[in-house]
Amino acid sequence: MAGPEGFEVPLHRALTEPILLGGAPRAVAILNGTLAAAIGLGLQMWIAGLGLWLAGHTLAVFAAKRDPDFWPVLLRHLRQKGWLAC
Repeated sequence: MAGPEGFEVPLHRALTEPILLGGAPRAVAILNGTLAAAIGLGLQMWIAGLGLWLAGHTLAVFAAKRDPDFWPVLLRHLRQKGWLAC
């Protein structure tokens, strides 16, 4: 980062990049994997669990490519929907 003389600070790249697991945001990937495992292992519906995981992870990766912060934005939208109604 460049700035006034004497005020330059090295910034590690890991501090500015989003935390992703397999291309999807970490929280979404963990939630999706947990839900798919519950269906696949708990309900013994292996194909449905794999299908749910594949579809959910693929959608999360596509959304993260467009905006890595889509998950917090979506949650905020769902929480504040009534406030912004016209």
